[in-house]
Amino acid sequence: MIDCLFPVVTIIIPIFNVEKYVVQCIQSVIAQSYENIEILCIDDQGTDRSMDEVSSLALLDKRIRVLKHVTNLGLGSARNTGIREARGEFIYFLDADDWLKPKAIESLVALHLIHISEPTRPIS
Repeated sequence: MIDCLFPVVTIIIPIFNVEKYVVQCIQSVIAQSYENIEILCIDDQGTDRSMDEVSSLALLDKRIRVLKHVTNLGLGSARNTGIREARGEFIYFLDADDWLKPKAIESLVALHLIHISEPTRPIS
């Protein structure tokens, strides 16, 4: 059953050689005011310590799931892996060198709820 008031939002983060940025990125997701989220980190087999950082954060927050590619498949394939594994009603793509403001997901869900609550008007 989908919870219409608080739908799960899956945030997909491909991880490939982003050691310098990944902690700030994931911490910005963990800190979201909207807490009904699933965080999918897709290990695309980089050569730096990005996944060490991700694994440490995953130990601290049960909403983080790590999915691993056997070889580097690229950004599109990492996102597609996330889509296949997503459990949320909504999907948000976030690059690992970006971060979210604290109310980003809450604002998007609120806009959706406003939109679905408005009556449909016939086109004249």
